Amino acid sequence: MRDIRRILIISLIVCPTCAFLVGCGGSSSSSSSPPNTIAPSTTNVATISVSGGPLDDYPDAAFASVTLCVPGTSNCQTIDNVLVDTGSWGLRILSSALTVGLPQQNASDGNPVSECLTFVDSYTWGPVQTADVKIAGETASSVPIQVLSDAVTAPSGCTSSGFPSADTLDTLYANGILGVGLLAQDCGNPCPASYDQYYECASSTCQPIDQALSQQVTNPVALFATDNNGVIVELPAVSSAGEPTVNGSLVFGIGTQSNNALGAAVVYTTDDYLNFTTSYNGQSYPDSFIDSGSDAYFILDSSLTGLTNCPNPSNEEGFYCSSQNFSVTNLGNNGASGVFNFSIANAATLFANESNFALDNLGGPSSNSAPYYFDWGLPFFFGQNVFVAIAGASTPGGTGPYWAY
Repeated sequence: MRDIRRILIISLIVCPTCAFLVGCGGSSSSSSSPPNTIAPSTTNVATISVSGGPLDDYPDAAFASVTLCVPGTSNCQTIDNVLVDTGSWGLRILSSALTVGLPQQNASDGNPVSECLTFVDSYTWGPVQTADVKIAGETASSVPIQVLSDAVTAPSGCTSSGFPSADTLDTLYANGILGVGLLAQDCGNPCPASYDQYYECASSTCQPIDQALSQQVTNPVALFATDNNGVIVELPAVSSAGEPTVNGSLVFGIGTQSNNALGAAVVYTTDDYLNFTTSYNGQSYPDSFIDSGSDAYFILDSSLTGLTNCPNPSNEEGFYCSSQNFSVTNLGNNGASGVFNFSIANAATLFANESNFALDNLGGPSSNSAPYYFDWGLPFFFGQNVFVAIAGASTPGGTGPYWAY
């Protein structure tokens, strides 16, 4: 099964305070990009792997291992095959993958707190619990995380989007999501009950509640003692035919150690909605973003690209089934710009070799109704180091949020 087509970026429909938070706080690119080097293993470097995931059927997805501990104890569990996602923020773990008992977060009246988080193509539901999170040699203490579970039925305010849930291995294709994107918390300040994101559940009845910033599911990187201003995703270049497995690095911190210097990378700051602009064929697409949780370049639609959509139904449904070379210009809110050249290949040809999971030229339509963005998915990351600076954090490239490459 190869027809996954995942776009794991938090929908701004459920994050209307993102603007407030920002106010607070082989592919080839332009020649200004730094050499692509994979950082050796050390305290601030976690190994990531593009290898098909726990079900051996997830193309263009990068996975890491995360250790969770009962806060303040050595009662810990390491969970493999957690998806590295620069399009969201916060750690989410399948209940089926979790064996260590973590403390439950409760509302002021003692009822347990759960969260509904809506992505572009799915939602996650489950209780908010607390863990010490360890990745490589870094530790974040008492981090609110989401444990994905359908043990309590999701309320109508969560399911009204019509999206499917992604709370099981068969629907998430991973043991969890490590959201290391541009924000520290996943809702904002304030996060009122009207957002239908956080709930307190008494028995099987759940009611939406306000949620303080300190209680929200949090990007663990922001809570590290050091190396906490962002991350670098480093993956090697791959051949145009694809490769079975590639290993790279998730490096914590930007400019905090000798192995995470910004170097010659160009900084592209975002607008208030965490987007930048991609210009193609004389048209600007101002809602573009970089998202390692998307398993392809999702760009425009067939009427604008001239590409052919794969048949529906088919194993390649949702991708493009023809080939084309592209040259675009990415523009940051700070005026920085750079040309990016890439290719999209026929998904049917790419998927014919079912052992290949690292594909640098997989693409699909972004939207048939509103193609206002380029979603720079995992293929964008092959062969170049991509920096993700957290909003409000100080870095050598300025205060986040920004992407750099």
